[in-house]
Amino acid sequence: MNKKNLTPSKRRLIELMQDINFGRITNIPVRDGEPELTPDTVIEREIKLGGQSGPRPERDQDDFILKQEVVALLEHLAQMGSGKVCLLEIKHGLPFLMRIEERAA
Repeated sequence: MNKKNLTPSKRRLIELMQDINFGRITNIPVRDGEPELTPDTVIEREIKLGGQSGPRPERDQDDFILKQEVVALLEHLAQMGSGKVCLLEIKHGLPFLMRIEERAA
């Protein structure tokens, strides 16, 4: 799976994760497997004093093969259908941990 083949909303999420590098994104609505970054979506950045805290170098590349963690995230979003990602923890620009909210009906 390549970045170039993704929908704009999925590409935007991946680029945001690469931009954050270390941190968290909270309150991401998901509709039909597509993440929606809204004004209610919150970005928390971890800034390592004396260390590298900037965006990943891959951030500005138009295309590359997606890492296993990104593919797993996208598969979970597709299975989820609609709901909300309450927390997406990012390490080294990659998804590390996801906490989701789903509706029973």
